[in-house]
Amino acid sequence: MKAKHVTVEVYGAEVVCASCVNAPTSKDTYEWLNAAIQRKYPNHAFDIVYIDIESTIDDERQRKLADQVKEDEYFYPLVLVNEEVIGEGYIQLKPIFNALEKHGFVSAF
Repeated sequence: MKAKHVTVEVYGAEVVCASCVNAPTSKDTYEWLNAAIQRKYPNHAFDIVYIDIESTIDDERQRKLADQVKEDEYFYPLVLVNEEVIGEGYIQLKPIFNALEKHGFVSAF
């Protein structure tokens, strides 16, 4: 199966969420995910995008999701793979890797 192109979105803010004491910032989570995905799936192209929920967002779908995070419908960081919510708040790699593999990603190890 040929891997589909995948977009990973990480929604967050500069401030660590109140219920996420000792958790990394959303930006740190974005950088960590980017490195982890590249390491595990070096032969697959993907886009990873960080969306600051406090910034001006032009894309309507992304703006609506950012508003839902701001209104506490989701915890942040919120992670989506091809527009499917995979994790929120405390992010773990396994569900994200599982989602990527559903899209045809094959681990290098």
